[in-house]
Amino acid sequence: MEVVDFDAEPLTEIRFLNASRRGRAEAARLVVQRARVRGLPSAVDAIVATSDLQGIVPDPRTRESTLLGVAVADAIEQLADEGVVPRAARTGVILAGDLYAVPTAKERGGHGSVAAVWDAFARPFAWVVGVAGNHDDVSGVVESDEVVVLDASRATLGGLRIGGVGLVSGNPDKLGRRSEDDQLARIEQVARAGVDVLVLHEGPDGAHDQRGHGGVRAIVEEARVPLTICGHVHWQEPLARHARGQILNVDARVVVLTR
Repeated sequence: MEVVDFDAEPLTEIRFLNASRRGRAEAARLVVQRARVRGLPSAVDAIVATSDLQGIVPDPRTRESTLLGVAVADAIEQLADEGVVPRAARTGVILAGDLYAVPTAKERGGHGSVAAVWDAFARPFAWVVGVAGNHDDVSGVVESDEVVVLDASRATLGGLRIGGVGLVSGNPDKLGRRSEDDQLARIEQVARAGVDVLVLHEGPDGAHDQRGHGGVRAIVEEARVPLTICGHVHWQEPLARHARGQILNVDARVVVLTR
């Protein structure tokens, strides 16, 4: 697949609570946008790509916390029901990690189960595939032929060969991290095996203001990966190109890829 362009106007916005640097919950908005792509397989009419949904949406009546990713799944399903985007049953989902947020939204980081988000997407959508971020516990995700958590592994869904590696490089004694050498070896193994889409949490760098891992960039270029989807650090402009393909950064973004 090749991303051609993005719509100028968002499809919708989702209000949520986010942890501020001052240890408070603050109101924020998540933009859902559409991008046009070439090469979308005939088995699907759209693919939703997102990551770093580290916020909560409180129920207006009970004030109970719902992970932002659950609200995203509901919002896109509603857009599909209204005919704004293709039907959910003809839409795949790619999750690039960090879907957990502490229930009070007053503390950044944390580590916890994101099974509720995966389940929310798995219910109406054709398939869900992705990786764990460094804040995610994916042990509770119920996997099947249509729900696949990748980590140095590959799956074919919707006519796409999708490979993925979760977590980030760093101190392996900390949650959500593995040694840089181990991480890069896993990414290289998957990339060289031949994929249409590579899903990572910590991805390659792009242009000068698009931060990422230079070692990962070298791997995706050498392996000629057509499209890498990642998150972990935010880019003002979500798309970058390298000599062999494209990088789509969906940190704190929801992108609906359509023809």
